[in-house]
Amino acid sequence: MRLVAVVGPTATGKSDLGVALAQELDGEVVNADAMQLYRGMDVGTAKLAPHERAGVPHHLLDVLDVTETAAVAAYQRDAREVVERLLAAGRTPVLVGGSGLYVQAVVDDLEFPGTDPQLRARLEAELAEVGPAAMHARLAEVDPAAAEVVLPSNGRRIVRALEVVALTGKPFPARLPTPDTARYDAVLLGLDRPTAELDLRVARRVARMFAAGLVDETRALLARGLREGRTASRALGYQQVIAALDGAGDLAAAAAETVVATRRFVRRQRSWFRRDKRIRWLDGAGPGLVAEALRHVRGT
Repeated sequence: MRLVAVVGPTATGKSDLGVALAQELDGEVVNADAMQLYRGMDVGTAKLAPHERAGVPHHLLDVLDVTETAAVAAYQRDAREVVERLLAAGRTPVLVGGSGLYVQAVVDDLEFPGTDPQLRARLEAELAEVGPAAMHARLAEVDPAAAEVVLPSNGRRIVRALEVVALTGKPFPARLPTPDTARYDAVLLGLDRPTAELDLRVARRVARMFAAGLVDETRALLARGLREGRTASRALGYQQVIAALDGAGDLAAAAAETVVATRRFVRRQRSWFRRDKRIRWLDGAGPGLVAEALRHVRGT
């Protein structure tokens, strides 16, 4: 048995392919979408409903309250425990998701140091004062390899990288993967679609989410503390709905902003995953997708 990872941008069809592969390979799905860790964030994360999972066990869904902060180090520990338990039982773990660092934390030997609240607060204050571009330039000076993979616009990740370098004197763990960093004999499958097609799928997906009750779901989560959740409150769709509810209540504008933000996120995901040359890319709209994926997994 081998670990199989299904990765790639949002709205390419990863969840359905993951279920199909788990059925064919006597496997179980391990979630690698940071926002699907949260209980109650169902509509806005396109989380498969129980009846859509075809009886395949899914792990690391609905494990956090929206007030909790998702941490990649904790996820790494929990995901590896599941993966190794499944492998020992002769089952195929199918890791599915588009959160790049979460996937890499499982499949590669990365170490995530602890945190220093005072140092973090100081760096976050600097970020608010000078902006992410200046902080990214600083990161490029102290850890050029990390600067290559951390986006100049991702202030939170820049702060974390600078914190790790300051605490340990060592580079930030997120870097270009190589065969030497691999933890498992994993097969990495990337799912993508042409940009115009994926842009259309994103727009349709967002429309379905709003029609399926994203606004009501957000209101319910606000009552459970969503606004105080540092990670969950920033999730695409939810942050736009929160802004609308706090402002003029223009939900049509919130939906349009969600489409734009999701398309931007798709491009960031594509950039992240395309740097990993181990990934075997598949056309999400191609005929015989499952059969092609299985050929890669089985090496035929």
